[in-house]
Amino acid sequence: MHNVIIIGSGCAGLTAAIYAARANLTPLVIDGREPGDQLTLTTEVENFPGFPDGIMGPDLIENMRKQAQRFGATYHAGEVTEVDMSKRPFRVVAGKETYETKALIVAAGASARLLGMPHEKEMIGHGVSTCATCDGFFFRGKEIAVVGGGDSAMEESNFLTKFATKVYLLHRRNEFRASKIMLDRMRKNEKIQVITPTVVEELLGVGNHLLEGVKIRNVQTKEVSTLPVAGLFIAIGHNPNTAAFKGQLDMDENGYLKTAPGSARTNVPGVFAAGDVQDHIYRQAVTAAGSGCMAAIEAERWLEAQH
Repeated sequence: MHNVIIIGSGCAGLTAAIYAARANLTPLVIDGREPGDQLTLTTEVENFPGFPDGIMGPDLIENMRKQAQRFGATYHAGEVTEVDMSKRPFRVVAGKETYETKALIVAAGASARLLGMPHEKEMIGHGVSTCATCDGFFFRGKEIAVVGGGDSAMEESNFLTKFATKVYLLHRRNEFRASKIMLDRMRKNEKIQVITPTVVEELLGVGNHLLEGVKIRNVQTKEVSTLPVAGLFIAIGHNPNTAAFKGQLDMDENGYLKTAPGSARTNVPGVFAAGDVQDHIYRQAVTAAGSGCMAAIEAERWLEAQH
């Protein structure tokens, strides 16, 4: 029997672990599908407070893990496959292990959707990115490409023109699903060139671990050409890792967990949510850490009230 189980080991989960451990709750952290979440795919983090020279994403996560462990947090490697919240204590199944807990913090994160190309994942942090606000600065004075057709693709394209000399916006269809206001804003930006209907077929520079360009194919004419870009930003959305909680926790239409305004509380008493699993707006390491802190403090207060 655990006081608190934390599902997920990214910024939100590990911050929750630090706070819960310091409150003598000896939390168990279940790493999840991607231990360390999206930060382990980020080479350098320059916008996390307290690191004036920046820090490598995996190093930041490792520091947080050690910090939580120092105060009594323990870890279990594996992915949660089943959760029963119908009665207390809650039951959590991860691999062959079944755990019981009085309180639960869900910080399972969200996974960026990828295009499904060869070498795509290994090139993240080496020219391929899923976060403009995280990595845009590294492409100052260079030409880059953005893939996507929704509001986030328009927003990222506009944002990236602050750094890049030119942004190619690639979309597989001629029509965009983005809102009119976002489309108008994008079209007014002289640094953005739209190329449709086109798909990215191949990443160039894989052998050197540094993106040198992309091969693109026109969907209608089948013509293949090379775009010499230093960066490729994939902006086709995220999938929150919430499959195990369907039918138990309230979610929006995209699968993100709903929490009470200004709180980490879900619709199930004793279950709290933090980080990208419930935040589809900011999706930053520092906001995830903040919501992990909120979830741990609320879990501690809730447990105190129960006793």
